[in-house]
Amino acid sequence: MPRDTLADLSDESLLVLYANSDPDAARLLAARLLPRVLGYATRLLGDRAEAEDVAQDAMMRLWRVAPDWRSGEAAVATWLYRVVTNLCTDRQRARMRRRSDALDDVPEPEDGSASAEAGLIEADRMAALQAALDSLPDRQRQAVVLRHIEGMTNPEIAAILDIGVEAVESLTARGKRALALALAGKREALGYEETM
Repeated sequence: MPRDTLADLSDESLLVLYANSDPDAARLLAARLLPRVLGYATRLLGDRAEAEDVAQDAMMRLWRVAPDWRSGEAAVATWLYRVVTNLCTDRQRARMRRRSDALDDVPEPEDGSASAEAGLIEADRMAALQAALDSLPDRQRQAVVLRHIEGMTNPEIAAILDIGVEAVESLTARGKRALALALAGKREALGYEETM
């Protein structure tokens, strides 16, 4: 099937084509989904290398389930986000069991083309946000990241986390309040101007 025709197909259609040995469908589906789940995993774990492992593992699971995919039960992206959520939860639990401050656990510095000062300010802001996200309970962090960073709707989040929409609303509201509290008083230190 021509690649431009493939681009118009749904995720589920591409997965079915992959299951029927169409490598172009697999490449297009991976190009659509992998950056999104990688960003989500990075936000949940706070570690890009670990997030890459999770995203790769989740995609491998998707490829393995492709021949047995049951159409109409779940959206491909929803299924994939649920797998990523579970894999991240497993890694966080394992991390808690083996708490260590090894050199390998220190994230690599960001490589940016902005000025050194702007880069440092942005790194401080991202570190503060990540620290605030890390302070949230797992479910709140998952809901906040899916809603406010990944831009998903509450029903999509409910399907991913396997909870009700009201529970998603509660988790995101509590998470936002906790983030605001964790970041309160840090505006000036993070390079934001105080506005009246």
